[in-house]
Amino acid sequence: MKATKFVKIDGKFKMHRGGYLESPIIAYETWGELKNNGENAILIFTGLSPSAHASSSSLDATSGWWEDMIGSGLPLDTDRFFIICVNSLGSCFGSTGPNSIDPLTEDRYKLSFPVLSLEDVAKGGYEVIKALGLKKLHTTIGCSMGGMTALSFCVQFPDISERLISISSSARALPFSIAIRSLQREMIKRDPRWNNGDYDPKDPPVMGPRLARKLGMITYRSAREWEIRFARERNTFEKDDNDQFYGDFAVESYLQNHAEKFTGQFDANCYLYLSRASDLFDFNENGGSLSSACAKLKLSSALVIGVESDFLFPIHQQKELADHISESVNKTKFVSLDCIKGHDSFLVEMDAFRPVISEFMENE
Repeated sequence: MKATKFVKIDGKFKMHRGGYLESPIIAYETWGELKNNGENAILIFTGLSPSAHASSSSLDATSGWWEDMIGSGLPLDTDRFFIICVNSLGSCFGSTGPNSIDPLTEDRYKLSFPVLSLEDVAKGGYEVIKALGLKKLHTTIGCSMGGMTALSFCVQFPDISERLISISSSARALPFSIAIRSLQREMIKRDPRWNNGDYDPKDPPVMGPRLARKLGMITYRSAREWEIRFARERNTFEKDDNDQFYGDFAVESYLQNHAEKFTGQFDANCYLYLSRASDLFDFNENGGSLSSACAKLKLSSALVIGVESDFLFPIHQQKELADHISESVNKTKFVSLDCIKGHDSFLVEMDAFRPVISEFMENE
């Protein structure tokens, strides 16, 4: 039995930047038991590449991407809370995306998929909440891209969530982050197998996504961590004689291993759409300024967490977001963590993140 569940949205799903999807599907997973109308419900929006499988369960024993955060006695305590994690609209792990079949044409959407926005992803999360019959949420949580989606959710549907936790995210992408993602998209598009998005899913682009993942890993971690972890350690295996410019150092093998693991797991077109959606998001559009947008939030409390070594979503963005939320949400807390693993810290530095999130959940 699989843990993933699905919500089919009947009729035309209007997209934020124009166009529509016919009866799209949103995949999600849940943990814990629901109480009343959602007084104990927590909604999680993910980063760009994860599925809805945030943690193991009796239906799926495989480890999830936030295994050490969700479970009995953990910060997101399944003995207390009913936890919902949605797979983003536009992704390739069950929700409708560019690799899905368009019911109107009976062919894959490919690049006919409408422009994707994080507002659409947030709306997909709302459809799951509505299908579950929930009127309220205890907390909405978003990590990385998911933090921007969570902001959009809380401003589009302001009467639903009581609390917000934004982790290593921002109100909008900085030029540096946009430049990185733009280069990643170009790498994928220049892969000869990409073929303007018209490729066989059984024979997908490989080199482009592999290079994009390598660049991504460089931005997800920190130079400080790699200096400690790898220094100038050399590879011990025999080099390929046909490539004299690659393979001397252990950090190169680290990047290659991550790239190979990623290749084939995530659809190239889905990556392009979600990457661009991250760049297009600007929370200021909800009022003309960050202060005006945050004034539309109807939260009882908020927690904004950032990491000092994160240069993809730098700490000053977390502070800026918390400062503006606090203008309308009195109980707003900003936490800066001195983790060395950069943007990925929220996935791997659990000893730093668990106490902060536990305290916020306990105080509520």
